[in-house]
Amino acid sequence: MADTVYKIIDQHGLYFLSFTVVGWVDVFTRKETKQIIIDSLKFCCENKGLLIYGYVIMTNHIHLIVRANNLEIGLSDIIRDFKKYTSKEIIKWVNESNKESRREWMQMVFKYHAKLNSKNPDYQVWQQNSRPKIIVQSRFAQQKLNYIHYNPVRASYVDFPQDYPYSSYRNYYHEKEYS
Repeated sequence: MADTVYKIIDQHGLYFLSFTVVGWVDVFTRKETKQIIIDSLKFCCENKGLLIYGYVIMTNHIHLIVRANNLEIGLSDIIRDFKKYTSKEIIKWVNESNKESRREWMQMVFKYHAKLNSKNPDYQVWQQNSRPKIIVQSRFAQQKLNYIHYNPVRASYVDFPQDYPYSSYRNYYHEKEYS
């Protein structure tokens, strides 16, 4: 496949994105680490013009349907800032939290992956590519939204998508939003 398949060409287009933790480390098993993601997404919406149409936070990856609404800030810049900030906050939480029993192992994995990337000298939390897929047809958008909302069901976390609090499913069906 050509490199352009996985690049954001239209900085204000609608995209399906996947952010995956290096080594598929289950970072988001704790409420606090999921809250880092939620708070950062809210910040990007309120301050950078990110529009979120769908999301799910799984244990080791995140899926989003998003676009940039601010003509001065493109989606690539928002993603870069989001990943940079959340990486720092996740590392800080892993290093300082008394709740994380896998601290040394996680540090080792994040350090190992940083050695493979000259831009991150200490730790790397996210895989480089977000595998963006532009959404131009409503059918494709609905397919990806269903994929996002049923991801926790397929992973056997819940029996029904409305039972998983870390997804946008409830927003579509006027149920209480999780925050």
